[in-house]
Amino acid sequence: MNETARFVAVWSRCGGADGESVYECLVERYAEPSRHYHTLHHIRRCLRDLDWTRAVVPDPDAVELALWCHDVIYVPGAPDNEQCSADWFRAKAQGRIAVGEHVSDIILSTTHRRIPADRDACFTVDIDLADLASDRAGFIRDEASLRAERPDLDDAAYDRAVRAFLNELLAREHVYHTDVFRSRCEAQARSNLAWRLAQRALE
Repeated sequence: MNETARFVAVWSRCGGADGESVYECLVERYAEPSRHYHTLHHIRRCLRDLDWTRAVVPDPDAVELALWCHDVIYVPGAPDNEQCSADWFRAKAQGRIAVGEHVSDIILSTTHRRIPADRDACFTVDIDLADLASDRAGFIRDEASLRAERPDLDDAAYDRAVRAFLNELLAREHVYHTDVFRSRCEAQARSNLAWRLAQRALE
């Protein structure tokens, strides 16, 4: 199944209308020139991680819709990207999607500011952060892409922001909220985060 067909299938399965038109709008958003990390490449990786965990996700369709839409609105540095993405989803859903409010809540959980409220949100945020457990070369590439999205910040300001977020993640008992992602990703993610912080400290 190609990418368009996959989106239209889950959108329609959940009760949504005009799936092809919604997909076209979504693709247009993810192709904005200011994006380097928050692109369809990130969404495709998220969907691959959903696919191998689908059997243990309580509502995989709701999680899939949330993953498709969680970064659809991305303004570098804006504090409300997740809220705007949830609002975009609601507008496109037009009240037709039975799990619409659940999907909106899941999207809001990708702020990563608090422990998710339910298992679907736990899987979604773990999937969103799975790139932290890439091999070192992939981790460095992702960091470069994320840095390119913040030309408004000088290096020192950007480093402070990243350091605060990474230290917050490392201070938690677990980076990941589900057993399957803890088993697969926790050790490598912690190694990458510690390495990143140490690298900056030495510069």
